[in-house]
Amino acid sequence: MNITAHGVDIVNCSRIRKSVKEYGRKFLERVFTEAELEYCLGRKREIEHLAGRFAAKEAVLKVLGTGLRDGIAWTDIEVRNLPSGQPRVVLQGRCREIADQQGLCRILISLSHTPTHAVASAIGLKEASGGALHIGD
Repeated sequence: MNITAHGVDIVNCSRIRKSVKEYGRKFLERVFTEAELEYCLGRKREIEHLAGRFAAKEAVLKVLGTGLRDGIAWTDIEVRNLPSGQPRVVLQGRCREIADQQGLCRILISLSHTPTHAVASAIGLKEASGGALHIGD
């Protein structure tokens, strides 16, 4: 596999806390999938987990080179956890189409957070031979 792109993002947890307080469920449902909300809400460090996923979505958009435009929704990018706890990116909708067009087969993701900040790094991979996409399979 070949690395084709890298994206990194850092989020101030207070920004997410403010958005949740000001916009509540409207903000949460616009940005996060139901599975992400189930994972984050009610956890001891709820805001940190939300901020980590927000940073991951931003990092993935940087891998795709798009930003949030051209019909992309925040929920087109979902961060799920494997049973081991390792985060995994699943793309849907417009993000999946763009990844397909770019020949991406996988996006690796790493998240970290503290009480004040969350950071995410995303790496886009292509098959050496230009193989089929496996993101979200």
